Amino acid sequence: MDIQQLYDYCLSKKGVTEHFPFDEDTLVFKVMGKMFCLASLQEWEKGNPAVNVKCDPDYAEELRAEFESVQPGYHSNKKHWNTVYVNREIPDKKIIHFIHHSYELVVSKLPKKEREALREL
Repeated sequence: MDIQQLYDYCLSKKGVTEHFPFDEDTLVFKVMGKMFCLASLQEWEKGNPAVNVKCDPDYAEELRAEFESVQPGYHSNKKHWNTVYVNREIPDKKIIHFIHHSYELVVSKLPKKEREALREL
């Protein structure tokens, strides 16, 4: 997976926008104003690509036990976020699944009115 594939996939989801709220390096994808995926552009350029994704706490623990490339979220709440290193032992399809899980988890926590507005997009 390259940064363009990550970018295209995230922006293909309903209600997603891109931001740089922290600095000029950290690309953040939000759905209805809530973060679901972050990536350091400098790390991708250095050949150390990774994404931070939100994750159900129990599932997060399972993934960390199963994959060396899944670690507690860097600079994030370690209970709810994972850092997933890309282009290592985890297939792209599985990483896409993790991003989708993060998106769906964030959407499920949105107020009902926002979820309904999202469906209409």
